[in-house]
Amino acid sequence: MEKFVVSARKYRPVTFDTVVGQDHITTTLKNAIRTHHLAQAFLFCGPRGVGKTTCARILAKTINCLNLSDEIEPCNACQSCKSFDQSTSFNIHELDAASNNSVDDIRNLIDQVRFPPQQGKYSVYIIDEVHMLSQAAFNAFLKTLEEPPKHAIFILATTEKHKILPTILSRCQIFDFNRIQLSDIAQHLAKIAQKEHIEVELAALDVIAQKAEGGLRDALSMFDLNVTFAGGRPLTRAAVLENLHILDYDYFFRMTEALRSGSTTQVLLIFDEILAKGFDAHQFVIGLNEHMRNLLVAQQPETKRLLEVSPSVLAKYEEQARLLSPDYLLSSLSVGQNLDQQFKIAKNQRLHVEIGLLKLAHIHQVLSLASLPNNPEVEKKKIVDSQSTQGKLPQTTIPETATPARKTSLAKSIGLKSTLDIDQVAAPTAPAVHMTAPEQSDPAVGSETLPWTLVQVEKALTQFSAQCQLETEKVILTKTPKLEADGLVFQLTNEVQSGVFDEMKQALGAFLRQKFGKSEILLTKEMVVQDAIRKPYTAQEKFEAMRQKNPTIDLLREAMHLELLF
Repeated sequence: MEKFVVSARKYRPVTFDTVVGQDHITTTLKNAIRTHHLAQAFLFCGPRGVGKTTCARILAKTINCLNLSDEIEPCNACQSCKSFDQSTSFNIHELDAASNNSVDDIRNLIDQVRFPPQQGKYSVYIIDEVHMLSQAAFNAFLKTLEEPPKHAIFILATTEKHKILPTILSRCQIFDFNRIQLSDIAQHLAKIAQKEHIEVELAALDVIAQKAEGGLRDALSMFDLNVTFAGGRPLTRAAVLENLHILDYDYFFRMTEALRSGSTTQVLLIFDEILAKGFDAHQFVIGLNEHMRNLLVAQQPETKRLLEVSPSVLAKYEEQARLLSPDYLLSSLSVGQNLDQQFKIAKNQRLHVEIGLLKLAHIHQVLSLASLPNNPEVEKKKIVDSQSTQGKLPQTTIPETATPARKTSLAKSIGLKSTLDIDQVAAPTAPAVHMTAPEQSDPAVGSETLPWTLVQVEKALTQFSAQCQLETEKVILTKTPKLEADGLVFQLTNEVQSGVFDEMKQALGAFLRQKFGKSEILLTKEMVVQDAIRKPYTAQEKFEAMRQKNPTIDLLREAMHLELLF
């Protein structure tokens, strides 16, 4: 059986022109060779599988070629090129720093550096994963790296540039390799499929390229895997999605459409379908947030280039983005981010995600209420109710001739405490009354106008405190504020109280304006630093604290002739 060679090795670039997606690197290296401005130490850094070691080998082969072309490419015919292709060249030395990271390994390398090459001009030393070297190894390498022999060139490769000592960085020419673009990976895979006579869908290659996340080696490995999975059949997008177990973007388009229409039934069913196929709920949340971000980006022509997707998928993003407002997408991202952050600590993670999706399905209603014009007529329709300052009680029609049992049922349905509340608000002369929560209207109409005194303010704050659910709100309201002619000043002690005060200030202001018949009441805050009480620590301090609290301790000590030992 013929030995199989993986695509990552079989189609590994051997010239600068065949390197994929790193034109800024290859152009600079070719110009350096052409103008004889070749540095003696290079640092190639970037993500895995983007061509760092490959470019290092091509550079080593090119500078030792005896017959360079005008395009600065090796001839592949001279003795140096042939020995390189056959992996028998003595001019190229590779060291894996992940497993050879001791100071002795570096000293052995330094000993080799002193000897000139047998053929060619340069001895090239490629140190892969150089960030794995120990501190002592780095220090032993410094002097040689700064003043190497003329025939020696060092190429260091790493995926974690931040772990390398600044003294090493300052002695190298640094080349930052980019993640390879999705389109470049897909085109490269298409060329390989054509050479191997493999029938593939371009959409399948787009999925592989997207899953590779900028790493060409990962893309080639997944390509081999899916070709084997296809078993000689054409490689389709559906087969790639099944084999790689990828949550397809079609799910996110369907979910967003269900959220936009407010169909909670479809939202829950789509989420259940995703879970039934074995996908992780947290990964779905992360993917949905990314989808909302992509829709926001797709709304502007200037930012569409930030989407690394195929043209067909980009068209879908543009179509759906036109149906959604930026406010909706920003609100969705805010809810989704909170959903992601709280996922791991949720006791019931599925319920946690479902609640978040239901919130997303009702964002349109919240935004429509927030967009109402701010005028007196609209203000009269706003509700300040003891049960909640967030929602709106529905209008309920109460017939005048309703029985007591019927009144009790209606009272419970709209959140009133007793039927007495119904009798107070129902108009006796009208056959039916539309019942709503107390209005933020003119205080002279049906409101209890009180004198603006500190005693009355404290009573009003106590009444409002009974409606509050947060303990911090009640703590703020129990402290007597400073009374001013046009408002109140609340004294707060920490940032938590400050944030809670900002959230309840609007509802509290509306309540006080109605209560005191004022058109405007300014509610402000000031931070007060409390002096920390130092607790007794030493034995003497504890005794002094006990004696101040109970002076009879001294009488006991004298009566029993006790001595104090501190």
